[in-house]
Amino acid sequence: MPRPQDYLPTASWPVLRLRAELFARIRAFFTEEGFLEVDTPLLSADTVVDRHIDPLAVEVPGWGRRWLQTSPEFCMKRLLAAFGGPSSPVSSGQLAIYQICHVFRAEEFGPLHNPEFTMVEWYRVGQSMEEGMDFLSRLTDRLLGRGPVQKITYAEAFQRWVGLNPHNASAAELQAAVRAAGICPPESLRLDDRDGWLDLLLSFCVQPKLQGVWIVYDYPASQAALARIRPGPPPVAERFELFVDGLELANGYHELCDPEELRQRNRRTNQLRQADGKSPLPEESRLLAAMEAGLPPSVGVALGFDRLVMIAAGAKTLADVLPFPFDRA
Repeated sequence: MPRPQDYLPTASWPVLRLRAELFARIRAFFTEEGFLEVDTPLLSADTVVDRHIDPLAVEVPGWGRRWLQTSPEFCMKRLLAAFGGPSSPVSSGQLAIYQICHVFRAEEFGPLHNPEFTMVEWYRVGQSMEEGMDFLSRLTDRLLGRGPVQKITYAEAFQRWVGLNPHNASAAELQAAVRAAGICPPESLRLDDRDGWLDLLLSFCVQPKLQGVWIVYDYPASQAALARIRPGPPPVAERFELFVDGLELANGYHELCDPEELRQRNRRTNQLRQADGKSPLPEESRLLAAMEAGLPPSVGVALGFDRLVMIAAGAKTLADVLPFPFDRA
């Protein structure tokens, strides 16, 4: 039963004005950088296959199951494939698109999570990972005024704050590091799940040390998601994440372009989802068809806008910067 005060927004008027100002500054920055704003569907026949991201399904009469998008990634990459080829009217060096949209994930509701949230996502054809990180650094400085980011590899961060090499440490060594840090692991975490133990150490031992503005890059190859893998030793995912005062704000990839590699990753990810007790997700998609037609090399980044507003406003929870969070929507 709704409470009488539940009609009220949880964000103040000054914070809502700040949200609007940040939207305007983001759009101005991307316009200056030659990006085109695009608008793609929120409901799609396809969805990202990720071990830890659970999409929300909608039954559409006459069409069956459709997915509320966890990210506009698939449709935006289809645009890159359509307009990034040699016969396209758009020069590949000028093909750069961005989008500001609501996305949906069946995740916990709490101080830093809302099942519906605002994402800023962008792609630039021809960028290297280093150029993508520099672009993210400039955008962050424009929005938060905190200066250029500090960069550190995933391995350097673990060696500095955990005291081990994350690329070759055994599962037993990772578990010992968790115990030494006084972390209580969830009962569902399997002993052989290296990435699960690494994520635990990242969350409790590394992220709190990332005070200021940081980009962590060169993640383990097993955590590539849709990023390319650079051969080693050790092989690493060309993936980077932005943290501000210990809070994750953005995730970027030097994008995978190989459709067969994506099929293999989708298959492995679904096996992990099933081992976790989750349902598998559709492995075939229109993105795969677009990749087979030719997806140009690019860098893509997804930034959580609501968390950005939290940092800019000095807020402690998402409810402080959302007009109507999930429990009041």
